[in-house]
Amino acid sequence: MGLDLQSLLNPGGQPLFTPPAFPAPGASVSGAPLTDTHGTTVIAVKYDGGVINVGDRRATANFAVMYDRAEKVMPLDDYTLLSISGSYARAMEVIRYLRTVFKYFERSQLQPMSLDGKLSELAKVIAAGVPAAMQGIGGFIPIFSTFDMRTGQPRIFFYDGLGARFESTEFGAAGSGSLQIRGIFDYIVKTKGPFHRMSREDALREALILLDIAADLDAATGGWSKHLPLAKTISAEGITDVSEQELREVVNSIDRMAG
Repeated sequence: MGLDLQSLLNPGGQPLFTPPAFPAPGASVSGAPLTDTHGTTVIAVKYDGGVINVGDRRATANFAVMYDRAEKVMPLDDYTLLSISGSYARAMEVIRYLRTVFKYFERSQLQPMSLDGKLSELAKVIAAGVPAAMQGIGGFIPIFSTFDMRTGQPRIFFYDGLGARFESTEFGAAGSGSLQIRGIFDYIVKTKGPFHRMSREDALREALILLDIAADLDAATGGWSKHLPLAKTISAEGITDVSEQELREVVNSIDRMAG
């Protein structure tokens, strides 16, 4: 069980770490209302020996495309990835906070924070953002993927908007395009077998097909005609980037099948 870092007090009696806050709804900069930039669809699927995380590159604000090279799959430590959807600014603050907390715990306690402790820290920062999220700014939903060195198994966790966590046996998805493809995950499992029995190559192909379908059905999700998606894997060897060359080869094979 991870130590609750909020119970570690400095000599002045204040918490060493406070979950990052977000500007109050309606706040403005130089008289202009804040624009909350959002990342959209992210997907995590297991394969035989690890987890693949895939995200499109589009970031939107209202109905505008703000950026088309956004990174939505971010490492928290050597064996943990956070795939983000929703408020990009809030997500970046949370990632910086969690990296600091995990590293501080490891250095002060001379051991890594437990998996349950990491999951609890993430739940706390999601819950801390609920008041702003309820008013339409600062909400985000992550997928937490890791390789559990204690059990030797890849694991995927997802959260609701209030911070409740759930573990998936096969896959996870978040973002505006996830609703349109949710049933396709189950179709793949029932027709092609569980993701955790697939090879890395097969699981990557299925994840990219799902992302392509989401881009077709959701205007906020970017496809790959302009920029390739971002993909990372976690296994017993740690986190590895899927190369652009490999992504291009898989994307081209999918396009040939569709053509």
